[in-house]
Formats: sequence, structure tokens, C-alpha cells
Amino acid sequence: MGDMANSSIEFHPKPQQQREAPHAGGFGCTLAELRSLMELRGAEALQKVQEAYGDVSGLCRRLKTSPTEGLANNANDLEKRRQIYGQNFIPPKQPKTFLQLVWEALQDVTLIILEVAAIVSLGLSFYAPPGEESEACGNVSAGAEDEGEAEAGWIEGAAILLSVTCVVLVTAFNDWSKERQFRGLQSRIEQEQRFSVIRDGQLLQVPVAALVVGDIAQVKYGDLLPADGVLIQGNDLKIDESSLTGESDHVRKSADKDPMLLSGTHVMEGSGRMVVTAVGVNSQTGIIFTLLGAGGEEEEKKDKKGKEIGVPVSGAQAKKQDGAVAMEMQPLKSAEGGETEEREKKKASVPKKEKSVLQGKLTKLAVQIGKAGLVMSAITVIILVLYFVIETFVVDGRVWLAECTPVYVQYFVKFFIIGVTVLVVAVPEGLPLAVTISLAYSVKKMMRDNNLVRHLDACETMGNATAICSDKTGTLTTNRMTVVQSYLGDTHYKEVPAPSTLTPKILDLLVHAISINSAYTTKILPPEKEGALPRQVGNKTECALLGFVLDLKRDFQPVREQIPEDKLHKVYTFNSVRKSMSTVIRMPDGGFRLFSKGASEILLKKCTNILNSNGEPRGFRPRDRDDMVKKIIEPMACDGLRTICIAYRDFPAAQEPDWDNENEVVGDLTCIAVVGIEDPVRPEVPEAIRKCQRAGITVRMVTGDNINTARAIAAKCGIIQPGEDFLCLEGKEFNRRIRNEKGEIEQERLDKVWPKLRVLARSSPTDKHTLVKGIIDSSTGEQRQVVAVTGDGTNDGPALKKADVGFAMGIAGTDVAKEASDIILTDDNFTSIVKAVMWGRNVYDSISKFLQFQLTVNVVAVIVAFTGACITQDSPLKAVQMLWVNLIMDTFASLALATEPPTESLLLRKPYGRDKPLISRTMMKNILGHAVYQLTIIFTLLFVGELFFDIDSGRNAPLHSPPSEHYTIIFNTFVMMQLFNEINARKIHGERNVFHGIFSNPIFCTIVLGTFAIQIVIVQFGGKPFSCCPLSTEQWLWCLFVGVGELVWGQVIATIPTSQLKCLKEAGHGPGKDEMTDEELAEGEEEIDHAERELRRGQILWFRGLNRIQTQMEVVSTFKRSGSFQGAVRRRSSVLSQLHDVTNLSTPTHVILSAANPTSAAGSES
Repeated sequence: MGDMANSSIEFHPKPQQQREAPHAGGFGCTLAELRSLMELRGAEALQKVQEAYGDVSGLCRRLKTSPTEGLANNANDLEKRRQIYGQNFIPPKQPKTFLQLVWEALQDVTLIILEVAAIVSLGLSFYAPPGEESEACGNVSAGAEDEGEAEAGWIEGAAILLSVTCVVLVTAFNDWSKERQFRGLQSRIEQEQRFSVIRDGQLLQVPVAALVVGDIAQVKYGDLLPADGVLIQGNDLKIDESSLTGESDHVRKSADKDPMLLSGTHVMEGSGRMVVTAVGVNSQTGIIFTLLGAGGEEEEKKDKKGKEIGVPVSGAQAKKQDGAVAMEMQPLKSAEGGETEEREKKKASVPKKEKSVLQGKLTKLAVQIGKAGLVMSAITVIILVLYFVIETFVVDGRVWLAECTPVYVQYFVKFFIIGVTVLVVAVPEGLPLAVTISLAYSVKKMMRDNNLVRHLDACETMGNATAICSDKTGTLTTNRMTVVQSYLGDTHYKEVPAPSTLTPKILDLLVHAISINSAYTTKILPPEKEGALPRQVGNKTECALLGFVLDLKRDFQPVREQIPEDKLHKVYTFNSVRKSMSTVIRMPDGGFRLFSKGASEILLKKCTNILNSNGEPRGFRPRDRDDMVKKIIEPMACDGLRTICIAYRDFPAAQEPDWDNENEVVGDLTCIAVVGIEDPVRPEVPEAIRKCQRAGITVRMVTGDNINTARAIAAKCGIIQPGEDFLCLEGKEFNRRIRNEKGEIEQERLDKVWPKLRVLARSSPTDKHTLVKGIIDSSTGEQRQVVAVTGDGTNDGPALKKADVGFAMGIAGTDVAKEASDIILTDDNFTSIVKAVMWGRNVYDSISKFLQFQLTVNVVAVIVAFTGACITQDSPLKAVQMLWVNLIMDTFASLALATEPPTESLLLRKPYGRDKPLISRTMMKNILGHAVYQLTIIFTLLFVGELFFDIDSGRNAPLHSPPSEHYTIIFNTFVMMQLFNEINARKIHGERNVFHGIFSNPIFCTIVLGTFAIQIVIVQFGGKPFSCCPLSTEQWLWCLFVGVGELVWGQVIATIPTSQLKCLKEAGHGPGKDEMTDEELAEGEEEIDHAERELRRGQILWFRGLNRIQTQMEVVSTFKRSGSFQGAVRRRSSVLSQLHDVTNLSTPTHVILSAANPTSAAGSES
């Protein structure tokens, strides 16, 4: 990071300090001055502030702002500041233009082969051989002399070019609209992100982009800082600056030691106020971004070179980072030489994130199909050429004459085109399209179900989820905390006591303890609508306590005005280790009073006194404490209440304690009250959990609450049912069970615990992470687990990242949690997770439906083209017709089948898990069964069709002969059968009613009817380009009849029990059981990798189809490589990573600061 900062200084030479000189726009600081100030850290920064401005308030005066009141909310002033100091916005990289996308689509190898074939065919058709020799060349061109036919030779070439154009435009348009959607999504996320600033003395939430230099911003636990600033006042503020410096230790910030706060860093503890000094491009992250952006173009060029030669592009910076980041800064090489050692290094330093489950299965399947297709097409061409050569030169004994060469070459071109056609049909290039459409469609629809998907493949992974580890607060419950029971002055009140029953002294102490010892940003505001509940702003537990004060007919606001935040002497803020919060104030007599609140079992241990009914302290011994736990706290907890203890301690004026020695200070307390806070279960949650359990998903609750409360809530939700064999553990006990004598976690021990574990209470963030990791790594069950996790706090970050799918709360979630997650629940509700499961399973099924349809067409078309070519020297389906079939079955079918809406019935089956094949036995039965029907019909038509319909045979027609009715009928029947089979393909589990819910999918109906209409036009008016001639009504009816036969045949196939067909193999497995260990998993990936490399050697170049999705945004790779700044530039990067993950489906979604995985390395090369 050091060299980054220096280089940015080189960019902007520091101005000499001319304090007297008139400054920018009447402000007392220039932009460059502030920039150079923000480059300093710690003591030197403090010294600079003191030298230049006196102190921070001097800086505020120069910036014409007040440390307490903030800026005036005056539009002109704010605009002026934006013009002088810039706005808080980092301009995104230009999206690719439509033409660039067209150019990318043209890179597809199959298309290139077709273009070459078409151009050669065009060129030859314009070259007419001299007429008189034509006899000598044999019957090669007989029939070509028909009037106007010879001139029509160009049509086939032109038609191929036209269909290529169609395919390219469709692909480019898809990419373009996808990119546009995600930019829309991204700007929506940006608008949703707000930050608290003080303007005109009011605390406002403004969009991050609206921050200006001079704003006074409130920072608190869990924030991600959106701009650079200087701290004015802070309480125990600790910042995680790892996104900028790579140092993982939290940095303590205070106004008198290190006041510099930098954008892109996370607040891990405490709170405070800062004055904003740099925004957007001038902030620390902005500077880094500008460097990246400026270097972006050259980077890309260098990158391309780097990829070929295998040179780390940013090696110099890489060495300065820690291992994982360094890996990320090198381009992923594909040069064979560098690859193995690269992978070794990777294994050593980077936690690997495998391809998404679906991605892995599809890659394998695509490679298999592609190889088969290539072999078939090669054999086809060889057979055709040999047959022609032998027949012409050996059987007929002709001599190759120079003037006949063009005629022969025309024949060879025709064979070549047939071969390419077989390949085109064999290769499922619609697969990537179907996946993308299905995912993009689902993501769009999931927005309506309150799921904001940040990483596309999370959507599909969710369908495989077998376990959900959920937070309690806010997800299973309403997150509207209320105090329902209390223990005050020796009395246990089951509801809120009347103020008159309490001693004034107790009441007064209680009101002060609650009002002062809670974040001043937490408050209760009047309701927005008449009759609604008051709005809770800030920490919900504190809101409950403040609500308790209001219920006692007192108000917290006057107390806070009397003791404003800057008068607080010392604040020990809440964090997950302390589990308590304390505030010290100075008393009028010069002494100090400490107020403390926290989890009752922790705080009561520190109490030595308790207030009696008169408000006088009396001794509180351990025996009394045990008594109280039994009689007060456990009954509260069994009712599902969370117990909070409120206490205080007075320090005499004589000696001031050492405030840094926290254990001494927060001890010897006097207990004022214990309150029981309830967070009611959301009414819709029990039903949602029941659905999950029926769908084969285990729901576990992981919470910081005590075991009794947790158990009570779990029972209310239905996570645990009476009579079941389940475990409810506390964090301590959980750790005791899973660690060995040395304190290390052992997987075998964990495997004994997690299958029965339903509730983990009093858990620390590491416990949550351990549990998630343990379940994911476990290989005990019959299938591997896929785990989803929900979280809202900063401390949930690690678990969210580790999980297969991380859900963050959109309302209550901190920025850190959202950054680590894959899906954001915009309504914080557990039912939305069930919707996500439904959509995920739907994506999976959509792709299986598409495969079932696609592979039937593939098998039939390839066999027909192959045998037809070998027996009749000409494919019954012409190149252009094949391309049309290809368009139907690839592009249209992927649209039709990938947009099926999900139904509740998806939740009635068990999850597929990681190892289930894409093509089940039932699907294999359907594919082969329908292929048999179609082949029978087509070969019957091909060899005896002319007798049946009483028409001329189309077989053995010479070159350039007019289209025959015979072949038109074959083509038409083929398309009709595909159309009706598309309806069959809607069901993949062997259901009988294939029409079920067909009208709920308008896209499907439109596409089927549309295709039918176009087919009529092609057959009746397509003429020479489509090698069709018009058919009579009777012939049309026969074609339709055979098509409808598909539906009947579908019922016949459904009758055959799959269990009888042991011989059928499944295809498209996930990684097998033997590849499950980490080492072997890596090798499993290497196998795919190896396959991909083979393809890259030019064997099956079409593989780019799958990868085209992955290479759309090279710029993102640049960001990925400069990984150390990724967290830093959160707003931009989260968006870019979204775009990246959409396009590069195999990006590691959960690992932010580690290199992209080796397979995606090979993948994104293409």
C-alpha cells in the first residue's frame, strides 16, 4: 500500500503552504492541501493538523462548518462544495457498446467455420465453369441447367450468413440487456445505501453519494466509511483498515492520537463524529481507483501479453502484500509452463472455492457432448469425401480435369458445410444461454420476493441447500424488542409497573442509566402513520429499554440534553466479547458515576450490591445471585425472554481510577434492575420452517441469547419438536465437545455433534463460523451438505463468507454483513429464504428441462445428418434448415423452458445435493425414448416417404437441384415433432400431465405458437434459401399428426417404470465421492482444467460458448487482481463484483481477499 500512497503523491505535488493566499471558493483549504493531509497517518497527521489549523475545530472553521451543528442544509452551499471538492461518486467504467458485444459474439469458433464455409460457397457459386466441358466432368452438374437454378447457387451461402447474423445479434442483445439490468440493480443498491450526517443540528440519513466535504458524519459500530475524514470526538473507536493496509489488527482511533478515518474501512467497535475532508475520486480509495482506472487500458494490454508469457503484471506491488492478496494480484496464467507451479503456489496459499455446483456439472457435460459432436462431424465429412472420390474416379474411372476443379471443389465445400452443420447441431451452445436466461430471469423475479441477489450463482446453489443456520433476532423474530417483565426493588413485575409503585430514587436512577448508557443515535420517534407503532431507530435492544422509560411515563430526551454526548467522560462500547456497555459521567461534586448494562449472567457476577424496595443498596452475595438466577432469570428465560441487567457504581472525587483498566472499573457494581425483553416470533415463520423441513432442509438456530430463551423461541418456531432427538448447546459446551485436549477442533468430534444440533446459544462469531465450516467439510452423511447462513452483524461476516450462500439482512444488517453476503433479504424475513430455495430449485429444474429437450434434438439431428449423408451423400436436413432448428432448440427453447415460474410442489422433494447428476435416469429414458420415435418416423419418411405421399424421391439429387417436396416434408415433420416435444420437456420427473400450469407461463406459449407461425412461412414461402417447396394441406396435416404423436408417445414412455431400466446411465455428475478430500478436490478440478486446456488447444473450440459469459468484463478481473483494494472501494467493487459474478459464473463468491480459483482462471482465458 505504501507505494500506492507515494505514487499518488507524485501525481499531485504538495502545494507549498501559503496560508495567506486566497483559497478556493472562499474556503480555507484547497483540494490539494486536504489530499496531502489525508495521506498522513497517526502522529504525523495530528502534528500536521495542529501546525496548519490549530486543531480539528480550526479545520472545521476553515471548511465553514460547525463540529456540533454541521453544515447548513443549503442547496447552493452544498453544490459549491461539490464543484470545488468533487462529489462522493467514483465514475464507473464505460459499459461495452453493442458493437463490441457483437464483435465478441463473432469470435465463436463454430460461427467462424460457418462464415468461412458460406463465403467459399458464395465465391464458387459466382464462378461458372465453361459449359462445353461439363460432360467430361460427369453427371456432376446435370440438372443444374434448369432455368434460373444455376443463378440461385449463391442463396445457400447467403442464407447461412443471414442465420449467423441472427445468432450473433441475439447473443449480443442478450449480453447487452444483461449488463444493463445489472447496472440498474447496482444503482439501486447504491441509492439504498445511506449514512448519518448532522446538518442544521439535525441527524439526517443522506444517500452516500450526497456527502460533501465539510459534512459532520456520525460513525458507529458496523459502518463502512464512505469518505475520508478527521475524527472530532470518538468513544472507544476501533477501525479495521485491512482493506487499505492489509493489516488485520484493528486500529484504535482517537481525536488526540490518530484522528484519520479513511473511506472503505470498517468500524469494528465504538462510535464517534468526523468531519468529511475528502470524497469520491479524492478519497483514499478513490485515488486507488483512479490509479486502477488510469492503468486500466494499459493493464489490459499488458494483461494479454502477461497471459501469453505468464508474467505477473503487478508483481512489484504483489510482493508487498500478504500471501493471499499477492496471489490475487497476478494474472491467472494459461501458458502451460507457468501453470503447474502457479497451481502449487495457489494450493499453498489460497482457500479454494470450487465452481458452483451447477457450473461444474455443466462443464463436464458440455465437454462430453462436444467431443462426441466433433467426432461425428469429422466422420461424416470423411465418409462423404471418400464416397464421392471413389465413385467418381474409381467406379466411373474419370480423370481429374483442370477445368472440372471448380465443380469438384463445390462438392467438397458442400460436404464441408454438411459436416459443420452436424457439429453445429451437436454442440449445445444454447446451454450457457439457458443458464444465463434462467438465472437472470430468476434474479429479476426474486427482487419481488425481497431477495436482492448479489452473486448470480448463489441463486442456483440455494436450490441445493440442505441446511440453514439462521440468526434468531430479526430473522425469526420481528426485531421489535419490548420489555415485558422486570425485577425492580425486590419485586418481580410480570408487566410494566405503574410509576407510582416505584420509589422515586430507583425510578430516577433507572431513567438515567438507560438514557445515558445507550448510543445517542438510538431513539424512539413518533409513528409515521396514524395508529402505527412508534419507530425504533438504532440498536433494537436499546430501543426496548428506551421504550420501557416511555412506558414508565418518563422521557429520555431531557436527560440526554442535560448531559450531551461530548460530556460523557468515558464509554466502553458494546462488543461481542464484553457483551456489555458502560458509560462514565462526571458528577457535580467532582466524583464519577458509571452506568453499565449487559447480559444478566455476565453483569450480575460483577454486582456486589442490589437496590432494595426503598432504593437503598444492600449486599448481594454469590448465594443471593444463585437464588436470583433460579427464581427470576430462569423463569424469564423459559418464557423466551432475553434478560438484561442494569447497574451503576459511584467513584469518589478523591482518586480517579485508571479508566483503561476495564476489569477494575466495571466491577463492584450495584444492580438497579433486571428486565426481560421479548422479541416476538414473526407470525409467518413457523409455517416457513415447516416448509423447509418438508423440503428436506434442516433449520438450525445460532444466537447470542442464553440457552433457555433460545430453546423457548426455537420451540415456538418449530425448529425443535417435543419427542425429537435433538441437541441444544451453549457455545462453551459446543467447544468442549468438538475440541481435543490441545484445544484444536477435530472434524470427527464435530461430526458427532452437528447432525443433531438444532440450537446453538450464547455463541460467539467464531462458533458460528466453526459450525458452518464443520457442516460444509463433513462427509458423514450420504450426501455432502450445502449450507446457507443468515446474519446481520459485523461479527457474522466470516460465517457469511464461508457459507455456500450467505443471506444478509437488508434493514437491520450492517454494511460489513451485506458485503460478505450473496443475497440480501430486503425485508429481513425468513419466509424470503424459503422463496429463494424455491427459485433456486426452479433454476436447476429449468436447466434440466432444457437439457432434456436439447439432447433429444441433438441425438436425432446428428444421427439423421450422419446416416443420411452416408447413405444418400446428402444430409436430408440442409445447413440452413439445421441452423433454423438450432435456433428453435437453442435460443427459443432456452427462453421458453428457462422462464417457467416456480410452484410450491418444488418444496415437496428433497434437495439434490452436490453429487446428483444433471440428467437423471428418468430424463435419460425420456431423451432416448423420444429419439427412437423421431428417428423411426424420419427414416421411414426418408426411404419410403415418396411412395406414401406419391411424390418424387428427393434422394440422390444433383448439385443445385430445386428443393423437393420429399425433403421439405421431412424437415417440416422434424420441426413439428420438436415443437410438441418441447411441451413434453416441461416435466422432468415423469409426471403424466405435461400441460399442468402451461398458461401460467405466457413466454412459453408465445414462443411455441410463434415458432409454429414462422415454420409455416418458411415452408410455404422459404423457397430456395431454405430448400423448401410449398406443401399441400393434406401433407401439412400428416406432419401435424406425426407431431402430436409425440405427446401420445410421451405417455407411453411415462408408463415404463424407470426402475426396470438399470442399463440407463445418468450423466453430468458433480464431483464424485472419491474427489471429496481437499487434495483430491483440487485434482478433480485439475481434470476439468485439463479438459478445458485440451479444448483450448483447438480440439473443441466451441467451448467458448460456455466461457463467453465468463469473459464479458475484463475490467473486473483487473479489480479482482488488485484484490487488496477490493474491500476498500466497496460501493464500486460490490457492484463490479456483481457484474463480474453475473458474467463469470465461476468467480469465488465468498472469498474476497483471495485469488480467483484455478478453474475460473482457465475458464476466463478464452
